[in-house]
Amino acid sequence: MPEVVIYMTMWCPFCARAKALLKSKGVQFIEIDVEAQLGKHEEMMKKAGGRTSVPQIFIGDKHVGGCDDLYMLEREQKLDPLLAG
Repeated sequence: MPEVVIYMTMWCPFCARAKALLKSKGVQFIEIDVEAQLGKHEEMMKKAGGRTSVPQIFIGDKHVGGCDDLYMLEREQKLDPLLAG
């Protein structure tokens, strides 16, 4: 399974929804709090092509996008293959 990274904040409801979906699938992921860790918001923006909102989700080297993008992958049955690597 590829590494899953979520750039997030503690108060973001969309971050919570994205994490809940991944947890329901048994996926372990790395959480990076862009407010608590110095320089991580800029790092996220660079990796996410200038996007400033959270969450920004990465599966392996692929930038998935935000919460809505993650749920769209799930609806289209593309999330599981992506998580399988």
